[in-house]
Order: sequence, then structure tokens, then C-alpha cells
Amino acid sequence: MERLLAQLCGSSAAWPLPLWEGETTGHCFTQLVLSVLPHALLAVLSACYLGTPRLHPTYLARVFQAHWQEGARLWRALYGAFGRCYLALGLLKLVGTMLGFSGPLLLSLLVGFLEEGQEPLSQGLLYALGLAGGAVLGAVLQNQYGYEVYKVTLQARGAVLNILYRKALQLGPSRPPTGEALNLLGTDSERLLNFAGSFHEAWGLPLQLAITLYLLYQQVGVAFVGGLILALLLVPVNKVIATRIMASNQEMLQHKDARVKLVTELLSGIRVIKFCGWEQALGARVEACRARELGRLRVIKYLDAACVYLWAALPVVISIVIFITYVLMGHQLTATKVFTALALVRMLILPLNNFPWVINGLLEAKVSLDRIQLFLDLPNHNPQAYYSPDPPTEPSTVLELHGALFSWDPVGTSQETFISHLEVKKGMLVGIVGKVGCGKSSLLAAIAGELHRLRGHVAVRGLSKGFGLATQEPWIQFATIRDNILFGKTFDAQLYKEVLEACALNDDLGILPAGDQTEVGEKGVTLSGGQRARIALARAVYQEKELYLLDDPLAAVDADVANHLLHRCILGVLSHTTRLLCTHRTEYLERADAVLLMEAGRLIRAGPPSEILPLVQAVPKAWAENGQESDSATAQSVQNPEKTKEGLEEEQSTSGRLLQEESKKEGAVALHVYQAYWKAVGQGLALAILFSLLLMQATRNAADWWLSHWISQLKAENSSHEAQASTSLASMGLFSPQLLLFSPGNFYTPVFPLPKAAPNGSSDIRFYLTVYATIAGVNSLCTLLRAVLFAAGTLQAAATLHRHLLHRVLMAPVTFFNATPTGRILNRFSSDVACADDSLPFILNILLANVAGLLGLLAVLGSGLPWLLLLLPPLSIIYYHVQRHYRASSRELRRLGSLTLSPLYSHLADTLAGLSVLRATGATYRFEEENLRLLELNQRCQFATSATMQWLDIRLQLMGAAVVSAIAGIALVQHQQGLANPGLVGLSLSYALSLTGLLSGLVSSFTQTEAMLVSVERLEEYSCDLPQEPQGQPLQLGTGWLTQGGVEFQDVVLAYRPGLPNALDGVTFCVQPGEKLGIVGRTGSGKSSLLLVLFRLLEPSSGRVLLDGVDTSQLELAQLRSQLAIIPQEPFLFSGTVRENLDPRGLHKDRALWQALEQCHLSEVVWMVSWVRGAGAYLLGRGSCCVWPGLSSQMPRSCVSMRPQQAWTRRQTSYSSRPSANALPTRQC
Repeated sequence: MERLLAQLCGSSAAWPLPLWEGETTGHCFTQLVLSVLPHALLAVLSACYLGTPRLHPTYLARVFQAHWQEGARLWRALYGAFGRCYLALGLLKLVGTMLGFSGPLLLSLLVGFLEEGQEPLSQGLLYALGLAGGAVLGAVLQNQYGYEVYKVTLQARGAVLNILYRKALQLGPSRPPTGEALNLLGTDSERLLNFAGSFHEAWGLPLQLAITLYLLYQQVGVAFVGGLILALLLVPVNKVIATRIMASNQEMLQHKDARVKLVTELLSGIRVIKFCGWEQALGARVEACRARELGRLRVIKYLDAACVYLWAALPVVISIVIFITYVLMGHQLTATKVFTALALVRMLILPLNNFPWVINGLLEAKVSLDRIQLFLDLPNHNPQAYYSPDPPTEPSTVLELHGALFSWDPVGTSQETFISHLEVKKGMLVGIVGKVGCGKSSLLAAIAGELHRLRGHVAVRGLSKGFGLATQEPWIQFATIRDNILFGKTFDAQLYKEVLEACALNDDLGILPAGDQTEVGEKGVTLSGGQRARIALARAVYQEKELYLLDDPLAAVDADVANHLLHRCILGVLSHTTRLLCTHRTEYLERADAVLLMEAGRLIRAGPPSEILPLVQAVPKAWAENGQESDSATAQSVQNPEKTKEGLEEEQSTSGRLLQEESKKEGAVALHVYQAYWKAVGQGLALAILFSLLLMQATRNAADWWLSHWISQLKAENSSHEAQASTSLASMGLFSPQLLLFSPGNFYTPVFPLPKAAPNGSSDIRFYLTVYATIAGVNSLCTLLRAVLFAAGTLQAAATLHRHLLHRVLMAPVTFFNATPTGRILNRFSSDVACADDSLPFILNILLANVAGLLGLLAVLGSGLPWLLLLLPPLSIIYYHVQRHYRASSRELRRLGSLTLSPLYSHLADTLAGLSVLRATGATYRFEEENLRLLELNQRCQFATSATMQWLDIRLQLMGAAVVSAIAGIALVQHQQGLANPGLVGLSLSYALSLTGLLSGLVSSFTQTEAMLVSVERLEEYSCDLPQEPQGQPLQLGTGWLTQGGVEFQDVVLAYRPGLPNALDGVTFCVQPGEKLGIVGRTGSGKSSLLLVLFRLLEPSSGRVLLDGVDTSQLELAQLRSQLAIIPQEPFLFSGTVRENLDPRGLHKDRALWQALEQCHLSEVVWMVSWVRGAGAYLLGRGSCCVWPGLSSQMPRSCVSMRPQQAWTRRQTSYSSRPSANALPTRQC
């Protein structure tokens, strides 16, 4: 059975992949699926599966690539790969649609047989067997159709997700934000694949509609044209609504992209945000994006409500129009005509109700297809076109640039980098210097192929071997230190030891809990800036390349470590290689072979260090000699505080594991999840929705009661004619409309053949039709009210859930973000929020309709035919066990699906962040393989979910067929004994068909709703269970309570958690107002802990911290942090204007901001530069960006923990002029 399941889920000898990662999890997963699928069905599904193309992503990628080429249309490639198989499934759909009409027809024939009593028993057995066989065959075909369609959907899903990731690996410099790419992966790909379930319905529903209309024509003649015209008149109305929905959908997705992008940036800079107290300001920006998104979603939901209302009310309106037209044409209405026509019109409910959703699904798929196509059409990174096909002319030359012009955008609107001529010989050390924003990093990016080459010539020898790249912003994976250094290369103990020594990492590894097996947080958040820079440098060195591009790797370390890196690494281990070193530390370039001087994106001078370095103004010696710590370890990073040994132990176990498995609830969805959604909707609104729903069902039942009353009156008036007017249903044609009298919608349809009623007076007809039209009108209003209230309630819930989630995440402590991958959090903000916005309301609407319909049907059964209620207890017991067995597995599979989706998000975000490193080191193939592995795990969960749904569906369908067959069999036995009542038998069969179908829909919709509620459960998990920073109590101190800036620590003791040694042990000191205090010490001595306690990112175990005599523990965090300023080591820029980055809270005037820019020597740059490349800040320079918030804050007390040379360029240049202080440009970042 294990092997069978492995084959079912995609493993084989060709792909020896484990069923799941880890023995325990694999066993649980196996047992989970085996508990759902019985052996017989599992064998059938496996046989079907093994006979078709596999679902393994590697196979799917190969099949899809055979039909895909760059610039092709995605839909054409999908059709070429999977379209023919999908279209062939239309035959199953056609046969199933035709079998749907066999139930009512054979039911009527069976009733006719029982009533006549003259046909042989074999004829009755034939009808009964046909009824049972049609039901069973229809169930099997429908189940197989659903199974095969979902399998094709999974194949297309695997191909789409794979091509999206491959495209991400090939993106050129023009890249979408990470949030937009994640939306394509999560939301758009799923909406695109909804096409598979909607296309066959798009022609199947009109076919059902056409057949029903034909039967209606057979009954009332051309009178049905009036109703048909009304239906056709609604088509253009529906077209307008659909167009508006599509347009609003596109706008909503754009706002969703902006929101997820902003959340991604917010999570990336969460530490700076907390230090500066910007949570509320940036949270308000996210809420503004969310409000715009909800504005479009509100339009969509209300238009959906209008569309559903129009089509739901249409059958009743059509009935009234047909009856009035029939009378105006001179015909007399009879009960036979009324109920037959009504039965036929009610058969239109399914195609008319479902058709808008089908069209909506197709439109959404079209929108998402266009968005994905735009992403796939982005220009690729093409090394063959970017670099010259011929190597440099001289054999000793490694790099040659001639007349090369580069830009970050393809049209050259941003700052350009122009290199008239540059030739680098093999083995040279070339230094690159210049002021902030001059283009040093852009030059290295241009050599690495990460810019657009507008013209010129770029030749690199040994290009296929790649580069050794150490970027300005170190890119660190969420993995162990060893894995980060090896980066997929085979472990070489001797080389590894040399690299650790050259990069000064031995001392750091000695104090970490698990040495080089210690896991570091996402982007290296658990390490200091210097440690991250040296690990990134070690990774580049370990790759053993011939050309190294080193972008300021010495900036984050002190003088001793910088000297060590220079002599042991750059001039040591790498001495035989060609190196381009960008740095502000000109004293380390004296041994360079050549130095390049950059200014305004131009190479203005190149030559030996003796000629170039004097042109660069040196920093005062006092700065260089006294401004450095003597610590041989790395400098402290304020944005990412360096962990002491105790601090790391707090987050890591002795095995070095920092990343914990994502928590997963077990068992049924807890009651508090339902309560949370109820509260999110609002108690008053939720009660109003339920009341309108019950009122809608009550008026619907009242309409049936009135028709029954009408029939009873017709019977009383025409009792003298009954004996002459009886007819045999069995003698009618197979497709006669009379056979449909026992439609599930007719609760009180007479069970005996209807007599030909005597003509009624026009006043009687007018009276009956007026009352019926009045009831139908009230029902229509209730339907509209329910649709509008439900849309409003779900919109309110969507807004509330997101607001609570955002607030709780922003208030979480820094330790939570250290141990939680960004993709895991973004999964909540993207997929789970999208489910709460759209998928859950859709299926919840169906569930409520099924519940109301079941209550109405039971009420009618209990009052009209109580004996039928005896069938409910055994039926309920069977249904209860089936749904309980299914729900248990469906919930867990839904949770497993969410758990396996988060790594896909994280992997894509990680790939986009480190794309330049991946391409430089040639690791793109390995990362693509990792993506396939993660995708395969998620595909297994999706396939198992589909298998469980089909398992439930076939059982519900077969149980319904068994109930109908049992009633038919009992009827035949009673017929032989002369006890059968044909009318009661027919009514019983019609009710049995209605009841089982309704229970099937109820179980299916309930389990799907419960599965969707897993998203609410996951949102509530973060909204309620995340740890929160202690907020303190607000004191009435006023906004400017910190007037002097005195700091006093009184016997402060800090332990990261109970049982660990104290990180701070009785620290006491006092800093007078205006004093400047330097903090030095070795790694792990507690330097970071002082600032963490001061800003209350960690709470001390005992002792107090006083600011101007005020105990900080008594203050609100916002009240405390708003009075402190900090200059972080790592710059943090979010998308927006320069002004928004300088002053997110909007507290300062333009003049103050211009002064801050001028002090950073950036006023001219900001005026000239029109945009910045996101958080990388290539064009404005790294150090100056991080000084902006600190200088613009103008607080009495500033806490600065960074290297001075990181904040200021070595070349101090005064600008002769600056723009007007009253016109700060809103340049986009």
C-alpha cells in the first residue's frame, strides 16, 4: 500500500523521492491519506493515475517546455501541453448532462406503470433498473469527470508555477516588486486555473437550458417566448455587470499588489521601524492600500449580489410572464399547465444560477492570464546579448569595457553609468572610489550584468565560470552558516578551514551555540552587520572564481578585522585572482594595482594609487585613529543587533535550529474560529443576514403553499370531471413535459395524474396570479436583501480580519521576526487574506442556502407526508459518518497545503532578493531544482485533497441512488401485492431525489467551508496568539517630555530567558545631558543589550532605566521611542517619495528636511535623481540613506551605533548651490 500511494503521489524508481520530508511526518501523511481512501478506491485512482502523464513537476516542466518559447502566449502553450486531454473530457460532461434528464423521465414512467397496473412486471423492473442504473452511471461519470478535470488542473498548475519561477530567475534589471511576484504565484495562478472548471460548464449549462426550453415549448407553445425574451433582455444587463466586475477586478489586484509589496518592505525593515516608532505611521499606509483594495472588492461583491439576484429571481418572473402571456393568447389555464410549466421553469434554476459564476470565473481567469502574461513578457537577463561573444583581445586581460553606457532602466531615464574605456589585467587588484551616489556599485552591477547595456562593448574572459560577488547588502539565506558558505558546493575541509581563517570567522563560530551548524535568521537577522558581510565574503571566496566583484565588504567591520580581511583574504587567499574592490577606506587601497575614480556615473580618472588617492580628501586622523573600536570582532549593528551567546541560545536550541516548523492546528476547526468570523462580520449584521435568509426561504415555501391551495380549489371545482379526465403517464412520450411533474421544486404537486380542469373565470385566474405574483415579489425583495446584507457582512469581516492581523504583527517583538521567515508571514497577508476576501464568502453563501433549503424541505415533509421522515434517521447516521470521516482528512490536507505553500513563497522571495548572487555564482539551476522539490510537496497535498473530494462525492451520489432504488424496489413489491399507491411512490421518489441531493450539497459545502475557515484559523492564530511587546501605561508628560536627554541605568539585569546567564548583570551608569558616550567591548559583552533595554525591545529582569528621571518601563512604547533617535547601520528605504522616507509621520517641514539632506551631502543628488532602486538604494549610497531619519528627527537624545565611516563619505564635498528649501521634490524611491 505504501508503494501504491507513492505511485499515486508521483514517486517512482525514476524519481526516488520520499513521500514526505522526515520519517515521522511521512508516516503521518501516509496514514492520513490511507485513512481517507479505502484500498479499492485507492487502487482505482492509482490505476487511472499511472495511465496518464505524471503530476511530478519535473515531468510537467519537460512537457510544457516542449510547447513554450520566449515571447509565446501562455494559453497557447498550456493548450499544446494539456488542452487535447482536457477537451476530450467534454465527452464525459456531455453524457453526464444527458443522463441528468433520465431521473425525472424514468421516474414518471415508473409511476405510470404502477398506476396502470396492466403492463408486465418485467416492464416495471426495467424502469426501476433504468432509474437505479442511470443514477449510478451518472454518479460514476460525474465523479470521473471531476477527478480527471482536477488532474489536468494540477498539471497546468505545476507548469504555470514552474514557468513563473523560471522567469523570476531570468528577469533583467526591470523587475516587479516581490509582493507582486508573490501575488502571481499565489492568487493569479489559482484564478487562472479556475478556467478548467468553468470552460466545460460554459457550454454544458446552455445545453441544459436549451433542452429544458424545448420541453417547455412542447407544453405551453409559443407562450414561453415571453419568458425567454425576458431572460434574453437580462443578458446585456449581465454583460454590463460582468464588464464592471472585470474592470474592478483588475484594479483590485493592482491595489493588492501594492499592499503586499508594502507589507514585504515593512517586514524587511521591521527592526528600524520599531526603533524609530514608525509602526503606526507605516501601518496606516498599509491600511490605506487595503482600503483602496476593499473599495474595489466592495464594487465586485455588490455587483455579484446584483447578478445573483437577477438570475435567482428570474425563474419566478418567467413563470408569471408565461402564465400571463398564455392567458392573453386566449388559452385557459389549468392546473396541469400551471404545474408542468412551473416544474420546467424550476429546472432552469441550476443553469441560470450557475451561469453567472461560470462567466465570472472565466473573466477572472482572463484577468489573471493577462497579468501573468505581462510578467512573462518582461525582458530577460541575456548574457549572450549583454556580453561580447569574443573574449578580450589580449590574453592577459580579464575584463574590458569600451564606450559602455549602462542604466537601471531600458530607456535610460535614471542616472547612467558611462565607461569610456576600462581594461583590467589578470591578477590585478583594482580599487573603486568616489563620493556617495557616484556610481561605484552601479559599475560592479554593470560588470555582473545586472544593468541595461544601452551601448558599448563588455568583454569578460572565462564568463562561463561566473563571478565571485559580495554585494553591498549581504544576502544571507535562512540556513546554517556552513550551508551559506558552501552554497551548494561540495564540502572541502581544507578549503573551508582556509576560508574561515581568511574571513575572520573562527572567533565568531566559537561563541555561537552550534558553531557553523547554527541556523541564522532570514537575511541573517540574528547576526551583526559585520558577521553577515564576512559570511557573504566567505561564500564568494569558497566558490573559487577567477574574477571577484567586492562591493564595500570592509564597511561593516572595525580596523583590526578590516586589516585581517585585507591581508588574509583580499591580498592573501584571493591574491591569484582578479579583484575589483569598491570601498570608502582609501587607506586600504595603497597596495592596489590601480584605482578608479567615479563621479556622477562617469569614470573620470584611472591610475595607480599614488596618483588617484591624493585626489580623495582623507578623513581626519583623529577619526581614523580614535573612532575605531579595538575589538577584533565585528562592529555592532543597531538595525540587526548582534546576538550575545545568551541571546542566540534564547532563539536556538543546542542543535543550532532557529527555524521552527510552522505550527498546525489539529482536529476540527475550533468553535472560537467560527466565533471570530461571526464577530468580524458584526453581531447585528450577522443576525440580519440569517433573518433575511429565513425570510427568503419562508416566502419561497409560501409560494408553494399557495399553488397547493390553488390546486385544491381546482380539484373541488372539477371533482365531477376527474373520472373522465384521468390519463396514463406511462403512455406518454419519453420526452413529454408531463413526466416532469415530480420535479424536486414542487412540494405539493398532486401525485395522481392531473385532470383537465374546467375553464376558470378570468377573475379567479387574476386573483390566483395576483396573490402568487405578490408572494413572488416579496420573495424577490427578500432575496435581494439577503444578497446585499451578505455582501456587506463578508466585506466587513474581510476588513476586520486584515486589520487585526496587521496590528498584531506590527506589535510583535523582534524575536518573532528573527525566527519566522518572511514568506510564512506573507502567506497570511496574501493567500489567507485572499481566501477570507473571496473564496470563503462564496462557499459560505452556498452553505447557508443549502441549510435554509433543507430546513424548508423538512418543514414541508413533516407537515405534508410525515411517514417520509422515518427515512431520515438512518440516512442521517450514514451521512454523519461519511462527512465526519471526510472532514477530518479534508481539514488536515487543507492545513498541509497551506504549510507546503509557505516555503514556495519564501523561496521565491529569497530568490528575488539574491538573484544577482545566484546568477554570478551559477546557482540558478540548483535553486530551480529546489523549487521543483517544494512544488512537488505542495502538489501532493493538492492531489490528495482532490482524491478525498472525489471519495466523498462518489459515496454521496451512490447513497442517493441507493435510496431511490430501494424506494422503487419496495414499490414494485407492493405493486405485486396490490398495496402500492402510485402517487405516494412518485412523491416519495421525487422527495428522495431532492433530499439526497440537498444533503450532498450540504455536506460538500460544509466541508469546503470548514476547509476555507482554516485560513481564518491561521489569521486568528496570528491575530490572537502572537507574543506582543509590553506597551506600558501612558503618562501625562506631554509630547516634549524628554527635554534634557539624561540617561541613567540603575542596577539593570537582563536575561534573555529564565535559566540562562545574565546578558547584563547589575549595570549601573549615568550619562549627563549633552554628554557623548562611547560603548566598546568584545562580541557578546552586552553592547547591544544596552540599546535593546533602552528602546525596550527587551525588558530587564530587574533594575530601572531613567530618561530625565522618568522610568521607561512606565511609558508607552510609542511615547518612549518617539523621543529617541537612532542611526541604523543598514539602510532601510520603502517605496514612496524621498519625503516619505525622510519623515514617515509627516512631522517636519520641507526646510528641516532639506537641512538634513544637505548635512548628508545629498541635496543635489536628491534633486537630480528621479528614482531609487527600492531598498537597495544604489543611487543614493548606503551610508547616507541610513542617516536621514536620525538627522531629520531632531530629538534631544540620539542613539547611534554604527561605524562613522559608514555614514559619511571619505570625500567631503561642499555644494555651491542647492534647490529651494520650500520645494522638496517628491522623487520616488
